[in-house]
Amino acid sequence: MVQDTLTPPATASDPAHTAATLAPEAWIHRPPQVLAGASGGALEGLHFAVKDNIDVGGWPTTAACPAFAYTATAHASVVQTLLDAGATLHGKTNLDQFACGLNGTRSPYGAVPNAINPLYVSGGSSSGSAYVVATGQVDFALGTDTAGSGRVPAGLNNIVGLKPSRGLISARGVVPAAQAVDCVSIFTTTVAGAARVLATAIGHDAADPYSRTLAMASTPFGAAFRFGVPAQPEFFGDAAAQAAFGDALAQLIDMGGEAVPLDFAPFSACAEMLYGSALVAQRYEAIRSFFDAHEDEVMEPVRGIIASGRGYSAADLVTAQARLAALGQQARALWEGIDLLVVPTAPTHHTIARMQADPVALNRQLGAYTNFVNLLDYAALSVPASLRTDGLPFGITLIGRCGSDWQLAELGQRFHHATGLPQGATGQPLPPMQAIPGLTVSSLYQPSRSLA
Repeated sequence: MVQDTLTPPATASDPAHTAATLAPEAWIHRPPQVLAGASGGALEGLHFAVKDNIDVGGWPTTAACPAFAYTATAHASVVQTLLDAGATLHGKTNLDQFACGLNGTRSPYGAVPNAINPLYVSGGSSSGSAYVVATGQVDFALGTDTAGSGRVPAGLNNIVGLKPSRGLISARGVVPAAQAVDCVSIFTTTVAGAARVLATAIGHDAADPYSRTLAMASTPFGAAFRFGVPAQPEFFGDAAAQAAFGDALAQLIDMGGEAVPLDFAPFSACAEMLYGSALVAQRYEAIRSFFDAHEDEVMEPVRGIIASGRGYSAADLVTAQARLAALGQQARALWEGIDLLVVPTAPTHHTIARMQADPVALNRQLGAYTNFVNLLDYAALSVPASLRTDGLPFGITLIGRCGSDWQLAELGQRFHHATGLPQGATGQPLPPMQAIPGLTVSSLYQPSRSLA
């Protein structure tokens, strides 16, 4: 149910915590009239929002940069698909400017707070989309994900973030961040809800150069599965996150999983390349014409990150692509004998004040387990795992091979429902599990041990 106002529940760390109103910073454009979906569609009755780097015809698109703003002449392909399926659109949400960041503070429209504890960052760049879902204002929201923007905000706000295999959802009408690896992502409070939206949104689009039709795995991982984990996980001194990850792994083992420690060096090296190599030129290329004319209108540190892409030659980019391919070969060998990877969605939390004081280093920490995923063409699903001892959410991400989206959803739903967590910040319990579309067999049993 969509609500105009909502008081978040008390946090475990501060039982007296309340908020009189929702954070207005979550929205950039919320018109008085919603865009009603078609009647009789698969998503009829659902309400959604979209990140403000996704076009809605007749509405402004800002990418969180007022100087860049324009009025879209048509809906993005995915928006049109969802409206045709009956969903009703309520507005456009805040983001780290030009989708460059993982923390939700890099916007002239304000920093979006965490839905559970407003002193902390929401995660970005899809900060507003995660917040409006976590607080019950809409049923689902679209974000984008290049380096983790569809997962980090989910993990930090106790909701589900589905980052589909690249090209499954058309990106036509989306302001690119790094077009070759961008994905439209989905935020919901349940895995089944995210899978339902994905099933509706999938479709090849010849007008999107990176759209593709994929062979999707149609059988679940099963009652016994093997999952790779970092042999030496990094939590940047956050003992609560480390303990929460250990509890999550124990739950997966209790569900029939076998943890396989892996040397994560190839994945970490790949993650570093996103901003530390000529691959960052994709960020500059995405908005080159605007940036060259209006560089001073772009806020720091976004400006510096995008400007760094100017300094590389075409030969540098070819070298980086070859290096990425080599790391991909090393990573491929690590998949022998495992079904999926399991990592912390984010290894720690940071307050808004701390993030703004050290925006580059702390932002990099949030992407420790996300930056490599799109570069290596994987699917990923972030699911809530627990509320830490300090009341802050902790989530894990299930990462699978390209086309494993339905498998990840089936396992992720079982894990999520075993936690006993509420939906986002609403205090509402999870509904019954549902069949995951795209699977020939759906296992809807409850694991034997609960984290509640």
